[in-house]
Amino acid sequence: MNILLWHVHGAWTTAFVHGPHRYLIPMTPDRGPDGLGRARTYDWPATAVELTPQQLREAEIDVVIVQRPHEIALAREWTGRDLPAIYLEHNAPGTDGAGTGSVPDTRHPMADAGLPIVHVTHFNRLFWDNGGSRTAVIEHGIPDPGHRYTGTVERAAVVINDPVRRGRTTGTDLLPRLSAAAPLDVFGMRADQLRLTGVRTFDLAQADLHDAMAARRCYLHPIRWTSLGLSLLEAMHLGMPVVALATTEVYRAVPDGAGVISTDPDELAAAARRYLDDPDLAAAHGTAARQAALERYGLKRFLDDWDVLLEEVVA
Repeated sequence: MNILLWHVHGAWTTAFVHGPHRYLIPMTPDRGPDGLGRARTYDWPATAVELTPQQLREAEIDVVIVQRPHEIALAREWTGRDLPAIYLEHNAPGTDGAGTGSVPDTRHPMADAGLPIVHVTHFNRLFWDNGGSRTAVIEHGIPDPGHRYTGTVERAAVVINDPVRRGRTTGTDLLPRLSAAAPLDVFGMRADQLRLTGVRTFDLAQADLHDAMAARRCYLHPIRWTSLGLSLLEAMHLGMPVVALATTEVYRAVPDGAGVISTDPDELAAAARRYLDDPDLAAAHGTAARQAALERYGLKRFLDDWDVLLEEVVA
């Protein structure tokens, strides 16, 4: 198929464009939010091609994946056609300013709009008010980075983009308490805005990030309210033991023996310290985490699930 989709979520799109189709990625001269084009920090295959709005008008397109409400009108304007469409919702309600109402009464902006809505977690579908729209859940899948875990750096890895701006949503306020038990290395865009004792910050490309994460003794996920973070799944694929707040979809992702999940930050601090003190335990739990991630969040299952839905919508 020829699939039109905007480059909105780099990590998710990286998995999606590894399928068997041709992926048409809008590109504008300013490479703004509606025309980012191909990713520059992720590995995308040649089947993900950049097209200008003018080129889209002449392009063969079978279906469009819409990820923001205004893309419906944009697709019609740029292609000159009404195309079969699927709305992909990445977020839990209340995390991106979309929708109306308070959780769990937030009405999805595409509720009753006539498009199928695909959620990336069961938690998200449960908490959005989707109205009468048809919904589906296609859980995440990611390209396997390989079992790279060494755990030689006796620190915990954390991945948060914009930790200062996002604050309590990403659990940034918990970092001082957690870093008192285990020194933290925080990776992510604008992580350098953090000024915390015992915390080091890094902003790395994905290829370098995976090696850096895998060298840390454990992965710490202090996120209060978000969709299931792909960095958590990447850490598990790398073979890292996980210490995570038991919020949103985390309980499904991290089984017993793969790490520690809790809503008590003190329990998380103690777990991180335990992994730092016991590298054999950390390695064993990391191996279990990798196996769980491969079984639930493997790339093939993800792409197969999408192909079933795409074929149905296009037909």
